[in-house]
Amino acid sequence: MKIAVVGTGYVGLVTGTCFAETGIKVTCIDIDASKVERLAGGEITIYEPGLEKIFLRNTRETRLKFTTSLVEGIKDAEIIFLALPTPPGADGSADLKYILGVANELGKLLTDYKVIVNKSTVPVGTAEKVRAAIAQNYQGEFDVVSNPEFLREGVAVDDFMKPDRVVIGVSSERARKLMGDLYAPFVRQGNPIIYMDEKSAELTKYAANSFLATKISFMNEIAQMCERVGADVDMVRKGIGSDDRIGRRFLFPGIGYGGSCFPKDVQALIMSSEEYGYDFKILKAVESVNENQKLHLIPKIKAYFNGNIVGKHFALWGLAFKPNTDDIREAPALYLIEALTAAGATVTAYDPEAMPNVQNQIGHSIINFAADQYSCLAGADALVIATEWSEFRTPDFEIIETKMRNKVVFDGRNLFEVKQMKELGYHYESIGRP
Repeated sequence: MKIAVVGTGYVGLVTGTCFAETGIKVTCIDIDASKVERLAGGEITIYEPGLEKIFLRNTRETRLKFTTSLVEGIKDAEIIFLALPTPPGADGSADLKYILGVANELGKLLTDYKVIVNKSTVPVGTAEKVRAAIAQNYQGEFDVVSNPEFLREGVAVDDFMKPDRVVIGVSSERARKLMGDLYAPFVRQGNPIIYMDEKSAELTKYAANSFLATKISFMNEIAQMCERVGADVDMVRKGIGSDDRIGRRFLFPGIGYGGSCFPKDVQALIMSSEEYGYDFKILKAVESVNENQKLHLIPKIKAYFNGNIVGKHFALWGLAFKPNTDDIREAPALYLIEALTAAGATVTAYDPEAMPNVQNQIGHSIINFAADQYSCLAGADALVIATEWSEFRTPDFEIIETKMRNKVVFDGRNLFEVKQMKELGYHYESIGRP
């Protein structure tokens, strides 16, 4: 089987590489000539644990190729994946211009039957729009399928190679068989391929991400209550997480969710619901709670410094929205940096992977960047933790004490034990704990 993947962003590159790993011939297509040149030369363009190894193996074995030519890329492909951006518009709705633009071009290029697969996260009804865009210029046979991705940044390779489930929205038996053959190597252990109609598949992705975002915001609300009544959110989390109807995952409080999926998908589902005449009240609350939670540490910090942080210097550990990625989209750390510097403080930050992206976005004039987590602490009045990288979990506290002016930590990810920090003589504030 030969396939094409249009778009070499996070989803497209992981998708193409993982399919190639099963022996499929994959051609990835992108309009960014410099990116294609780098990828074709063996340079991976995103950070994702485990991806580079299989990327290099499959480019070397010529199972994975890259081109800027849509004509060349789809020529021999039986299945064409659309892994294109769907950025939020000004009102939060998903912008489909890239997907529909490519669909329109495909209509001019198709000469025989192909399956067009929406891999991007798209609103309900997108498959119909793609079908209509292609049909404007092509009267032959083709099918449009919805196949949402459920990849978690940091473990995306495992998620793709060993999926919990594969969701395929399809109305054609011919396309269903091709998609089943394509995914057969990934579900040999019995995890299901769930076939459904295209609209249900499109909504499934939004529903999954929005539900997980709801769990996060709910626990952040519980953490707010814990701080006010003197309870410990860790105990509450364990108490409810042991109920298998609730589960243990996504119950960790913090300074909010970020990234490319949850914020965008929650907004898009809210807007999509309004288009169909429904007011999705829960998701509006989820979004509001998350926006407030990103700055939850700021009042704590200001209170400790008697309301004035002008001239104070803060060390910041973590810039990525989560560990094991360099993705800073909607990262809470960026909101903290903006609030601290706006109040007259200075910041030095360290992150194992995300610093180049922050440097490109905000430059060196706003904050300083450190070579490692300990040099980051030099002269700091307090340490602020924004991302739960593993290397931050068990630091050398003796080194920390020699670097910082004060033994003060504001922990947005609850990395340390409250009792331990008290015994070490730190002023330590976290989320939802005494």
